[in-house]
Amino acid sequence: MRQPMASTLLVAVLLVAGCGAGPRGAASTATPPAAAPSATTAPTAMGTAGSFNPTDIAWLQLTVAMTERLLPVLDLVPTRTTDPAWRRAAAQLASARRAELDRARRLLAEAAAPTTNPHEGHDMPGMVTPTEMTALRSATGTPFHRLLAGHLRAHLAQSVRIAEAEQQSGVQPATVALAAAVARNGTVDLTRVDHLDPA
Repeated sequence: MRQPMASTLLVAVLLVAGCGAGPRGAASTATPPAAAPSATTAPTAMGTAGSFNPTDIAWLQLTVAMTERLLPVLDLVPTRTTDPAWRRAAAQLASARRAELDRARRLLAEAAAPTTNPHEGHDMPGMVTPTEMTALRSATGTPFHRLLAGHLRAHLAQSVRIAEAEQQSGVQPATVALAAAVARNGTVDLTRVDHLDPA
């Protein structure tokens, strides 16, 4: 059951969901993506058009990092499979993710957030590692589909999870609205992947 959380706790949730895990199978060496607010900071009931809290910033930065890592995976699809359903799905997914990425970047610019993404280079849940990318580039046909489906499920499930966290404790209306769209689209896309590859 979901319960309201203080902004400090929500930022911590985003960190654990994202780069807090560090490289898979290794101890975490990642640095926090955004400074957590003081323990006395709490989210307001309604943000104004220009107000961003630390949860908004942390979510936008993590969403940008995750999406930037996914797009090269989707761009591989036309070269690794001739299956029209997978190629069509990848094109649709890429189009939706690029639109979300553009909105997230514009919101970060509006928030005057640092231009350097603190998540860049981190291997976080829902992200394909360089080693996994090499495996994808080497696979074709059904083996490629299976690898792709696994990575898409991981990415989409993590995206939905952190978007729901942003909806709970974010305050900037356009950012919360983007999170709602990411969660909604991600849920639909998970169903699409399941149809293509019923694991």
